[in-house]
Amino acid sequence: MPTKTTKKTKKDYIYALGRRKTAAARVRLYPNKKGDIEVNGKRIEEYFPGEINQSKYLEPLRTCNLIGKNKITIKVTGSGKEAQIEAIIHGLTRCLVELDEEKFKPILKKRGFLTRDPRARQRRQAGMGGKSRRKRQSPRR
Repeated sequence: MPTKTTKKTKKDYIYALGRRKTAAARVRLYPNKKGDIEVNGKRIEEYFPGEINQSKYLEPLRTCNLIGKNKITIKVTGSGKEAQIEAIIHGLTRCLVELDEEKFKPILKKRGFLTRDPRARQRRQAGMGGKSRRKRQSPRR
């Protein structure tokens, strides 16, 4: 009976996950390819239009002087556009640290890109009638 052999192929990309609120960004950085940044199959300029958004998501690449030098694909889900941008920044930063830890980690950590923002929506609490920050319901009838 022949034995099954599995091929081990080396991945040609660096993978990282970035999160913020309920948004999750799965980032793949291809270090040997030149290209654009794609988000959910669209160019990033189409997915997040505007100069302010562009300055936000390019900040980790600008810090490491890598704008336009690598191909990046991103799948992002959940939350709103603002949280999605922050999740992308977090995932992209993790990719860059994996690319060259000694060179990029101190710079990116100092800028605060490696820290995951833990803030999230305050959950529903008993006795508040759905809104978590509202006054308690009066027990008198």
